[in-house]
This record gives sequence, structure tokens and C-alpha cells, in this order.
Amino acid sequence: MDGFWRRGLSVLVLAGLSFYSFAAQAQSLCIYDPMGAQGDYFSLARDYQLEAKLWGVKIILRPYLDDNALIDAFKAGKCDMASMIGMHARAFNQFAGTIDSPGTIENYVELKDVMNLAASPKLAKYMVSGPYEVVGVLPIGAGYAVVNDRNINSLAAASGKRAAYMSWDQTQTQMAAQFNITAVPADLNTYGRVFNEGSVDIIVAPMALYKPMELYRGIGEGGGIVHRPLFQFTMQLVDYRDRFPPDFGQQSREYLRDQMDHALRLIRRDEAGVDPRYWIDASNGDIAQWHSTMGSLLDHLVEDGLYDSRMLSILKRVRCKSNPGTDECVGIQATVAPPPVAPEPISRPAEYP
Repeated sequence: MDGFWRRGLSVLVLAGLSFYSFAAQAQSLCIYDPMGAQGDYFSLARDYQLEAKLWGVKIILRPYLDDNALIDAFKAGKCDMASMIGMHARAFNQFAGTIDSPGTIENYVELKDVMNLAASPKLAKYMVSGPYEVVGVLPIGAGYAVVNDRNINSLAAASGKRAAYMSWDQTQTQMAAQFNITAVPADLNTYGRVFNEGSVDIIVAPMALYKPMELYRGIGEGGGIVHRPLFQFTMQLVDYRDRFPPDFGQQSREYLRDQMDHALRLIRRDEAGVDPRYWIDASNGDIAQWHSTMGSLLDHLVEDGLYDSRMLSILKRVRCKSNPGTDECVGIQATVAPPPVAPEPISRPAEYP
């Protein structure tokens, strides 16, 4: 056997051994779900676990009720992949994590376009950042302002009020300062409690948290939910890419893209489960002010290195495809294309921006 064929055979043998090692060794998937193993997102993970077997990957599921504990375990390498909210995912991949930026996705039609783009092979290289890869994105739902006083129904009325924010997310403190809102640190473990106990007047939450966190207690008789999405919450699946087969990431993203309609049904179910009397309409003038303020704030946050300008550009094109008549869309083409320059890789997660 000459050298050429010997080398070729060696490559095939190594490839086979590599595939066998992925198939034989179970990989851990750590999942944040406020309802633990009984929650909707853990249930989706069970379906994902079965699908991954078809790709030659065996997965063990580990539920987490504490999102900070999950992040610590993932950073320590104790989880091969982790399902986390997009705000956390930004520390591992700023491009994908920017999907959860404020004021950038108006509705679930636009969100579906974004989810389709996130699974496109054309964007696959942007889902990789150092040792990490975002291998799927699913929606959790729009983030609405939940208030303990129905009079807090505008940005002007929110001025001087207290709002809970994720203590590890600098973008939220800057947004609060922009609207003269007093930011009170919290995390997902204390988020509902500080609102229900009256320590804050406002939290921003998807309705997936309405029942698990019993937010109706904090709303009481005088509060409500401003029916205007401030941003979209997503659940993002991040892995250590060298622990999975080379084509795993794209297979995973496409599979989760196909679960989009199911995820939207869960979101609509959660929103329909809110007592209708709690919903508060937002004024058109307030919406215009929100967009104007958010545009300049996002530019500032990009300059500070907290959001990815390429993803923000994609999100703007999605909005302009959906609603081309807005002021921000003048001169913007409706087509959505991937960003021209790949993001710089990082070798370790930054502190949560």
C-alpha cells in the first residue's frame, strides 16, 4: 500500500473513531427552566434529546432552577452545553446575544424571520465565538412592563419609579438611567419576589414568568401590564464546540428553527392566560418616543462594546421589511443579508455586559 492510500485510510479510521467517541460518550445539557423538570422548556429539551440521537449524539439532561448556578457550571466546563436566556448568552456570543436587545423586534412575525435567519447556514460562522457555539435559538416571549400602578403607562410616568434589573447586565442600568428610572439589582431568582413584595414598581418580563413567579400578586388591584413589547426574550443553546461533531451546530440550529411554531403556541398560551383586565394600552406617542430614544441608546451601547452592530443591522432590515414606511427605514433595502465581516473570536466569556 503506497503512502497516499495509507494516509487516506488513516483519515477514515480517525474520522470513524471520532464519530464513535461522540456517540459512545454522553454529553450533558444543562437547562434553565423556572419550573424545573416539569417546565415547558425542559419538555422541549426531552424532544431535543431524542432528535440528537439521530445525529449520533447521546445527551443527558440536567435541569436548573437557578440561572446563575447554570452559568457558573457552564463556565467551569461542567456542562457540555447549556440552555440560557439570550442576555446571558451574550457573554459567550455577542452576535446571537444581541437578538435580545431592546426595541429591535416589534412583533412575532419579525421574530420568526429572525429565528429563520439565526438557523441559516449563511450565518453559521457568526454563531461561533472562540470555544463556544450557539447551536440554537428559541423565543420565550415579548418582554412587557409589569407595573404595580396602572398610571405607570408611559415613559414619562415611569420617570422616578423603581425597576428591577439583572445585576449582571450593564445594558439594563444604562437603559434605566436614560428614562430616569431607579435601577434595583435582582436576578431571576429574586425578580418576581422584589416586585410582589413592593420593593420595585416595575419589572420587564415575558408572560412565561407570569404564573411561575406569581406576578399577579404584585400587580394586585391597581397594577397591570403595558401591552407593548420592550424587547424579546430568547432561550439560546450554547455549547463547547470541540465536544460535538463538526456538523452538530447546524443540525441543531435547523431542528430548533423547526420548533418555532410550537414555541410561539406556548407564548400565545401564556399571554392568553393573563387576566384581560390587567392589560394596559400604550399610546402611539409613547411608542414613537421609545423608538427615538432606543436608537441613540443602542448606538451608545455598541460603542461601549455591549451589543453587536452587525446583528443590530440585521434586526433593522427585518423591521424595515415588515414596516418599510417608518422613518428609520428611509433608504434601507428590505432584503436581509448576513453581515459583511465575521466577528472577532474570543477565547473566554467576558463579564456579563
